[in-house]
Amino acid sequence: MTASPRIPAMDVLRGCAVMGIVWMNITAYALPQNAYFNPAVAGPLSAGDMIFWAISLIFVDGKMRGLFALLFGASMLLLIDKEEMAGRDGRRTQMIRLGWLFVIGCLHFFLLWWGDILRVYAIVGLFALLFVRFEPLDLVKRAFLFFLFQFLLLAAFIGSLYLWGHAAGEANVGAATRDGFLHFMAALSDPTSPTTQMEIATYRSSLSAIIGMKLAGFPGDWLWGLLFNAFETLGFMLLGMAMLKGGFLTGNWDAEQYRRTARHCFLIGVPPMAALGLWVWWSGFAPLPTYGAALVWSLPFRIPLTVGWAALILWLLARHKGSPMVGRIAAAGRMTLSNYLGTSLVMTTIFYGWGIGLFAHVDHATLPLFVFAIWVVMLLWSQPYAVRFAMGPAEWLWRSLSHGAVQKIRRSS
Repeated sequence: MTASPRIPAMDVLRGCAVMGIVWMNITAYALPQNAYFNPAVAGPLSAGDMIFWAISLIFVDGKMRGLFALLFGASMLLLIDKEEMAGRDGRRTQMIRLGWLFVIGCLHFFLLWWGDILRVYAIVGLFALLFVRFEPLDLVKRAFLFFLFQFLLLAAFIGSLYLWGHAAGEANVGAATRDGFLHFMAALSDPTSPTTQMEIATYRSSLSAIIGMKLAGFPGDWLWGLLFNAFETLGFMLLGMAMLKGGFLTGNWDAEQYRRTARHCFLIGVPPMAALGLWVWWSGFAPLPTYGAALVWSLPFRIPLTVGWAALILWLLARHKGSPMVGRIAAAGRMTLSNYLGTSLVMTTIFYGWGIGLFAHVDHATLPLFVFAIWVVMLLWSQPYAVRFAMGPAEWLWRSLSHGAVQKIRRSS
């Protein structure tokens, strides 16, 4: 999502990230919002549904988003350095770009998909600019401080839900407290709840109805989304800056170092994530354990797994640099923003009522078919396009807006 100087290893990482995030986002495209956290919201679960959910929870959820944030933070440094080498104010340029990214994110949110992450990156990126001159170790320390802030904030939120539930169970509690708690819990787990049914009806209807629902939730939904993601996103951005300065993200490490890093990170992260998955399953996908595991208790393990994915990808790149598939993935990475927005356009057309209207008609086990299809599209169109054009259509628009002038897009013959 940047106009930073091209680093092949980072292009491959971006390509893997934009493909990987489709795996998790497909649930949010196709099913009610709370099904992203609790698959039971979509109805009775088959074995295939639970396998898809388990793979998503353990290996994908938060990890691809974290990889995106790592690369975004690193790319901010690259752009600032490029601008300053040309005698321009790098931070000012970055602030303008972040402003336009926020605008693009707003349009993405209202016109296409509620799960937009661009607005969060734009806002958090402004704060990340405060740390661009820090040394790698200082960046890592502050990154983990922000991870801790996020964990404590989310843990306090989940704790408040447990307290609310305890209060609702008291004999002398008011009907409003009890009914409010039961209504909230139903929205987190019951496919027949009024909240879920209203959401399904809206997304199966017109574009104007969908936009109206988003406007009705503004700005509260935005603020909650920012609260649930901002510190974690900032932490990953700072970690990405440190990993760039240390040569990790540029592919300069030895292949064996990447392999060992990936192995250690997956050994640290996968067993506790699997334990969380078993806990949720044993609970019968009860709302609080399921929501807490996805949102809070997995956060400490998302960090090593995000780094582990980056290391694994870079190790595979070191072993297969000449592979045609690597070239196609790198091309997809050079057009991350176009592929990200294009995925939303395709998926909302398939699932929303103004398009084909498959919303809440597809079960979890079938969703990988849509993921694989969009991966094929990304890999097929990105490379031929990159041969003729210097940047993707969305990247061209972003850069033209940021520079206040139409930019050249076609490559010189």
